[in-house]
Amino acid sequence: MKLQAWHAIVLLVVILLVFGASRLPDITRNVGRSMKIFKEEVKDLRDDTDTVKDAVNPNPEISSGTETTVNTTTTDAQHGVTRPGGSTPHDVPPTPGR
Repeated sequence: MKLQAWHAIVLLVVILLVFGASRLPDITRNVGRSMKIFKEEVKDLRDDTDTVKDAVNPNPEISSGTETTVNTTTTDAQHGVTRPGGSTPHDVPPTPGR
């Protein structure tokens, strides 16, 4: 079923009756903001998916036929653990009193 002009007119009249003319600018503004946020999130998800695909198989033309696994384990540096020898990661702030 194709949306015809009279369908849109009836829909607008019903919306005006339900919400009132004073609330329509707020409603349309909020719908516009929501759509903008939704589009940004979908774009970010697509970019993340492309990044993961590139990381797993950076050369899609040269496929070895086997699956590549990505190491997702964390390192001691990510948890701020002191390494043997006393060195600490640079992103961990020094503890007061030491």
